[in-house]
Amino acid sequence: MDVEKRLIVNSGKGNLLNELVKSLKECESFYFSVAFVNFSGLQLLLDSLKEGQAKGVKGRIITSTYLNFTEAKALHKITTFNNIDLKVFVTDRDIGFHTKVYIFEFKECYKVIIGSSNITQSALKSNIEWNVEIISKYNAAFLRDVLKEYDTLWKSSVNADKRFIDEYEQFIKTLTTEHKVPNLIFENSEYIVPNRMQNRAMENLERVRAFGESKALVIAATGTGKTYMSAFDVKAYKPRKMLFIVHREEILKKAKETFEHLIPNRGITFGLLTGNHKDHEADYLFATIQTMSRYYTNFTQDAFDYLIIDEAHHATSPTYQTVLNYFKPTFTLGMTATPERSDHNNVFELFDNNVALEVRLHEALEDELVIPFHYFGITDIDEVDLSDIDIDDVAEVTRRLKVNERVDFIIEKMTFYGNDGVKRKCLGFCASIDHAKYMSEQFNVRGIKSIHLSGEDSVETREKFTKRLEDDTDELEVIFTIDIFNEGVDIPSVNTVLMLRPTNSPIIFIQQLGRGLRKHEGKNFLTVLDFIGNHSKTFLIAIALNGSRYYDKESLKVAIATDFANIPGATHIQMDEIAQERILAQIDQENFNSMKYLKDEYFEFKKMNEGYIPYYLVDYLKFDGAPDPVKFIDKEKTYLGFVGKTEKDDTLKALLTNEVFEKALKELSSKLPLKRIHEFVIIKFLLKHDNISIDRARREILKFVKEVDDDTILHAFECLNQDYYDSSQQNRTVKLCELENGQLYKSNAFTSLLENENYLSYLEDVLVYGIFRYEKEFKQDYYGVPHFKLFEQYQMIDAALLSNYRKTHSAFRGSGLLANGNEYFLFIDLHKEEDIDESINYKDKFIDQQFFQWQSQNSTKQSSERGKNIIMNRQRGINLHVFVRKYKELDGKTEPFIYIGTGNTVEYEGEKPITVKLELENEVPPNIYTEFVEKV
Repeated sequence: MDVEKRLIVNSGKGNLLNELVKSLKECESFYFSVAFVNFSGLQLLLDSLKEGQAKGVKGRIITSTYLNFTEAKALHKITTFNNIDLKVFVTDRDIGFHTKVYIFEFKECYKVIIGSSNITQSALKSNIEWNVEIISKYNAAFLRDVLKEYDTLWKSSVNADKRFIDEYEQFIKTLTTEHKVPNLIFENSEYIVPNRMQNRAMENLERVRAFGESKALVIAATGTGKTYMSAFDVKAYKPRKMLFIVHREEILKKAKETFEHLIPNRGITFGLLTGNHKDHEADYLFATIQTMSRYYTNFTQDAFDYLIIDEAHHATSPTYQTVLNYFKPTFTLGMTATPERSDHNNVFELFDNNVALEVRLHEALEDELVIPFHYFGITDIDEVDLSDIDIDDVAEVTRRLKVNERVDFIIEKMTFYGNDGVKRKCLGFCASIDHAKYMSEQFNVRGIKSIHLSGEDSVETREKFTKRLEDDTDELEVIFTIDIFNEGVDIPSVNTVLMLRPTNSPIIFIQQLGRGLRKHEGKNFLTVLDFIGNHSKTFLIAIALNGSRYYDKESLKVAIATDFANIPGATHIQMDEIAQERILAQIDQENFNSMKYLKDEYFEFKKMNEGYIPYYLVDYLKFDGAPDPVKFIDKEKTYLGFVGKTEKDDTLKALLTNEVFEKALKELSSKLPLKRIHEFVIIKFLLKHDNISIDRARREILKFVKEVDDDTILHAFECLNQDYYDSSQQNRTVKLCELENGQLYKSNAFTSLLENENYLSYLEDVLVYGIFRYEKEFKQDYYGVPHFKLFEQYQMIDAALLSNYRKTHSAFRGSGLLANGNEYFLFIDLHKEEDIDESINYKDKFIDQQFFQWQSQNSTKQSSERGKNIIMNRQRGINLHVFVRKYKELDGKTEPFIYIGTGNTVEYEGEKPITVKLELENEVPPNIYTEFVEKV
């Protein structure tokens, strides 16, 4: 057989881009023929093409003018490579051009990839595409046919020289200006439907209201459609009167237009209440807070059924509070991109801690609410040495970054990677005002029109220059800044972001990245160039890009080694080899659980909090990219204890001298992150009530989840009554609840604690944070009993709680197989400790994503009841739940297991131990599978 075949699709397992990059690195020559080439796809191949040019690899590319989809900009870029010959097949009305073939020549064979993918970012990374890879020897008839056909096409195509491309480019411009293609989107409001985010928010709002709640908050990144979501919800709710309040007038008019568009023909009047408009009688009124604060008494308190507060993080201010305390609507909705506020009042509390939805950057990418980004991590030049300084020393960092050679290097990379669209619209984030000023001066000297802006510039000045940047006819290309565009300022058409300062905060990195991700007409992707220096905090870039607040050393290393394959859609992340190695080395050396590292994280977050001490866990919900405060709890048993120790704050330490309060706070904190929400919902209810029944508990729990069973509620009552605590647990905790006659009562100790406002605030904080984080991670889904979510993290003892085990829960530890009736729990370490008894020869491993090999305990015989239950689990009604972790411990901390679902024994052999082959009922996703099996 002289031909090998393989199907390539875009999925978590891989994509066509990976195959092309790998083949370009290894081939001796290549030949492409694709119907069209867009710059969005070509940019992803530039480094591979450059590497091939350096090695003398020759290439030929044929594309076409079919349907005018090929971009002249992409053709111009290809011609800059002196090792590539470019031709274009010029189509007419009778002849179409549909080829998508990639041919690579190696020393002993050819690789041919034929399928559906053109060179666009979506076709290479995220579209549903089928491509077949065929490895063929030189003498195969198939290969001869392919090469012959390619040669025919090559001869039938014209040379794409500068003159040809210029003429084609001018023709495309003529099409788009003089003969505009009609807009084929039929924009009738009846046919505009909510996106996934909007649907989720509306479902949750409906559930919150169904249980009598009158307020809720939606947190979603800028540009994800919060205003549309609110209009859809109002359309469904049908209030008689509605009030929409915003901070800025320019937002107000857009909001009113959105509502008018989505809610037509209902006899509803829409009006404005601003400095220039006073439409008091409108049914749906859109008001600035500045004007409403002067006129609110002109309305009755119950004038509005539905109240919407946009940019709700402002709502804790006195001006907002005066207005909000006056009106008594049936329902109030808050919307914000970031639930933080400089006066440090709690936005969550303002909305009764009802968060209907939270969508941060990576979820926005997954739901395609923002555009994809192409991130290129570029090792900075040798002349910039930051290895021996504190990167918080802004003056010294600035001094070392102001290097002419670095400016040339940045411009060289900007030119090489290019940008989406005709005009470069770039934000450059700098280390200081002095650095921004220097960069704009140097760019201007080199002919790239630039300015610098800072907080010292007036709002009018900033608006003037942002409008100039967005204007296609204006020569301004770059705005250098420090942090004024981190959040709150919207420049939708930005197509390039330069990271020119050392990253010392994942929060700031994500905010700066987000400035360019807003959708805009004609904008397909954002180019991000990050110039990575040799400073000590380089690894923070990986934490920011990884997108998970809950990470460990191993998952970060795998993410880097796989070019962040877990990032959804057409987003592309690549770092050059030196940057990758530098970051991996830093991660290896760093202990993410050391007090030094945790203190650094804490103080960096405090700096983001404008220097205010973040006293509460909910403070960490303010920012995308914030640290995980549960790590601080793990270190000192309570967050309050960690802050008191870190800040050397005697007042905080004094609170913990009350033994009952300390035990209660430790007890609640030890449950984080929650794996079952029931207990916290019940305790939160008891903050304001003396007792709770099963029926009332069901009603409270159903505010957060779609379904709940009575036996699990009863089990939660029993757990809160400490029925399943061993004696040592009972000694070191305080009992908050007493179970009596089927009802749960608040204990005397708990009641006395709640009389102290400080104690109450810290206990409530743990409860609110636990419930919010549970909602974020588990959504509203019902997982049954045992209550396990696929691919979630668990410890052994969690299996006792979540399977309603009615014996001492601390017995669930130490053994690889634990059982509760017909539920068997297999806890498996893939890598054993080096000093383990050599007589134990484990063979636990993934065979592939669907099958797992596991060995029972050494004492298990096939003829024993346990042995029979394992090897004939399906026939005997035994559920084998499989939990796997890569390492037992990392950085001195016990690692959690990942639940990969149930498995069924399909093969078995041996005695004491029995080796079984399990077929998993759920295929392990590629990103999780890679993390388990990849060695970095």
